[in-house]
Amino acid sequence: MEKKVAENPFKNRGLEPNNNTSFIVVTALFVTLYVVSNIMAVKVIGLWNLFYFDAGTITFPFAYMLGDVLTEIWGYKTARKVIFTTFLCNLVVVICTQIGVWLPSPDYLDVTAQAYNTMFSYVPRIVVASLTGFLLGELSNAWLMEKIKKWTAGKRLWVRTIGSSAVAYWFDSLPFVLIAFAGTVSTRDLLLMIAFQYASKLLIEAVLGTPMAYIAIKAINKHTTAYSLKRREDEYPCK
Repeated sequence: MEKKVAENPFKNRGLEPNNNTSFIVVTALFVTLYVVSNIMAVKVIGLWNLFYFDAGTITFPFAYMLGDVLTEIWGYKTARKVIFTTFLCNLVVVICTQIGVWLPSPDYLDVTAQAYNTMFSYVPRIVVASLTGFLLGELSNAWLMEKIKKWTAGKRLWVRTIGSSAVAYWFDSLPFVLIAFAGTVSTRDLLLMIAFQYASKLLIEAVLGTPMAYIAIKAINKHTTAYSLKRREDEYPCK
């Protein structure tokens, strides 16, 4: 009687062990960059006393780049799950750091405690603005990435990365600035903040994010293919 060979559990799922490792690494970096961006946002950068933006603007586009990688390789449904997971991770960070603000500290560490409280005393509307912008921006970015991929028959990755981000950054920057700052600054400053955030993020995405996406996607596909070929050779060696 012929012995039945157990089917490879990773077969046809896009989750070969090497591909699965890549997925874990990309997801971990995606979550980390968003958490770091929110912490860096406490620092406001001023250029020539004319342009003002939070430091998180610098790292934020790289998180979008990783979102593009997730959608390109593993699809919109998987990217959406990662986005909601990241949302929950951001929420946990906010809750835990806020608890740290409420807890008492000894008098001799008053300076350290004040510095901590200054950094992590979140304004509720800022938190709501950040989380809302994140969900709307990332979900629209991932959805558009997959749609444009179908329209372009899988060609011209740069069209997908820049095109999806060009739309998604509006869904991120517009609600964030409006929810966070409407009524606290003039209409002119509000519009300038929206325009500068949008333009700077898109510029970083186009100049740095897209080339890095090309490199990451190529590397993941190459290593996954090489791993799959090696497995076939091990399972079915040439006689």
